[in-house]
Amino acid sequence: MYVLIVPAALPFVLLATVMGLSWWEDRILPRPPAEPAEVLVEVPAEALFTPAAPAQLAELPRVDTALTREVAGR
Repeated sequence: MYVLIVPAALPFVLLATVMGLSWWEDRILPRPPAEPAEVLVEVPAEALFTPAAPAQLAELPRVDTALTREVAGR
């Protein structure tokens, strides 16, 4: 009976290990030093929210005419 417990519990053990390592990384390990303030470039808030122009779609070939010609040619 104990032989069945190990394979059934293995995914939960692996999940707990990954979650524990994630917690360890977030809480225990030191963070890398932040960049100095003079290196950062200030970007106006308006520049962050301006949408890009939509791409112009080329005219697609008509599928029904190509299909009709192919089927009619058989």
